[in-house]
Amino acid sequence: MEFIDIGANLAHDSFDADRDHVLQRAREAGVVQMVITGSSEESNANALALARVHPGTLFATAGVHPHHAADLTPEALPAIEAGACEPEVVAVGECGLDYFRDFSPRDLQRRAFAWQLEIAAKLGKPVFLHQRDAHEDFVAILKEHKVTRGVAHCFTAGETERDAYLELGLHIGITGWINDERRGHHLREVVKGIPADRLMIETDAPYLLPRDIKPAPKTRRNEPHYLPYVARAIAAARAESVESVAAASTDTARAFFKITKR
Repeated sequence: MEFIDIGANLAHDSFDADRDHVLQRAREAGVVQMVITGSSEESNANALALARVHPGTLFATAGVHPHHAADLTPEALPAIEAGACEPEVVAVGECGLDYFRDFSPRDLQRRAFAWQLEIAAKLGKPVFLHQRDAHEDFVAILKEHKVTRGVAHCFTAGETERDAYLELGLHIGITGWINDERRGHHLREVVKGIPADRLMIETDAPYLLPRDIKPAPKTRRNEPHYLPYVARAIAAARAESVESVAAASTDTARAFFKITKR
């Protein structure tokens, strides 16, 4: 089986000491390609650098997370666009809205989100989307900008949000949240209604370590090599084989991000 992790924060400093071993473990688990998330000027540069060191295996996104929206000024936009133009960069983002933490004022979040959607449209690249507690504004902005090629990264919401995103034409990324029997049990019903050609899988490493790993890891740091646990939880919920989930999600990721098999 082959897997593609469409969202791993591999540039995170928690991987600095053993990043090569992390990549090796991922390969041994069948994770053959990964998209490294960019979410700020620094992480964009680091994600791109990693993708260049591992061409054809690692890819990057370039954008500004809503937490950092206040940092995205008109003067900073050319750098975001320039980074998104790079061939190793397969999507604009992580961008969107986060009204749960409100680390940036909401008006600046909406402005930064709109700017990045404009960049994606100009470059013809998909968007890597983040939304938390901001569904109505999020959908309204996507509709205003006529976005159809995007993925709702780390989807943790319910059937209402799922159906709204599918109606817009979006893809949906599922993480180890589905493995969490406390918070993610509802996702086992939600994933049943996601068409196979709209469903992708991700770890969001180093976050969201699946809770059903046996034996439990010594640390809470998530890694791409745990991605098969996400696939197994999805397969069980959908009454499908892990092989079919792996094959479909991998094909979908390659088509969405326009990346080729190694």
